[in-house]
Formats: sequence, C-alpha cells, structure tokens
Amino acid sequence: MPPPPIGPEGPGQVPYGYPGYPGGYQGGAGALGPQGYPGYPGYPGYPGNPAYQGQGQGQGPPGYGWAAMPMAPANGMGVTALVLGIIAAAGFCLWPLAIVLGILAIIFGAIGRGRAKRGEATNPGQALAGIICGVAGIVLGVALMVVLIVMPDDAFEEDGASQDGGSYSASPVVER
Repeated sequence: MPPPPIGPEGPGQVPYGYPGYPGGYQGGAGALGPQGYPGYPGYPGYPGNPAYQGQGQGQGPPGYGWAAMPMAPANGMGVTALVLGIIAAAGFCLWPLAIVLGILAIIFGAIGRGRAKRGEATNPGQALAGIICGVAGIVLGVALMVVLIVMPDDAFEEDGASQDGGSYSASPVVER
C-alpha cells in the first residue's frame, strides 16, 4: 500500500474516504463504506451511496429507479362509438345497416362514457360524439325507410309510362 499523502488536515492525516481510512472506501467490489454501507463513502455523518445488491431480477435498492408506469387509458369504446356513429350517419342510404350501426354506436358510446366517469378512459367527448352520430344515423335510416315504404308504388306503371301519358322509359320506342 502506498504511503498516504499529506492531506489538508496536515501530515499523516488522510482525507476522508482515502484507502486505509478507518471505515472509508477500501477499494474493490463489495467494500464497505462508512457505517457498513456498500459503495462509495459519504460525508461524515451521512451514509454513502449504496451499491446495487441484486435483490431480485429487475429490482434495485429501495428508492431507486423509475416508478411503475400508469395503465394506459381504455379509450377503445369511445373511439369505436365515434367510428360506428359516423359510418351510420354518413351511410344512411343503406338504411338497414345504418340502423344497426347506430344502435351499436349508442351502446359503445354509453359504455365509453361510463369508463370515462370512472377514470378508466380519457375520451368522454368522443363517446358522446359517437352517441350523437349514432342517433343521427338511426333517425336518417328510419326516415329513409319510411319514405321508401310510404312512397306509392303505382306512381309508375310496369312499362315505365306515367299516368299522365308521358313516357319515362329508357328503352327506345319506335312508333308506327
């Protein structure tokens, strides 16, 4: 061991933590610092930086590392409600599909709003928009269904001629 240097405390006085200092850093892995803590020595009266002890796979000493990540919000129901509601409202001309998709949008939107109230989701606005678009799709689909059912079938005859004598047929007619 080399002789200790002359420290600021005077000849023969070694600085804190110098090899050979009682209770200081002794060098090498697993050496004990002041007060029996492994790792680097601290200042007098303070414990040193504890070394990793391998307390388990993926675990360090207490107080070290990042906190666990919070769970991601479950926004799937609100997004699904919005997508189904938009498809129902935009595709109302396919009225049977629009009615079914509108009902599904309302169901998924209600579930999404419930999750948002419990704090499990962060998109209550999307769920509400899905409910609104779903209702609009149902209303438009039912309105188109009523128009198609109520519209009189006898407005045009089988041959394409209307009741007032005018012809609306797309086939060419040769008169003799």
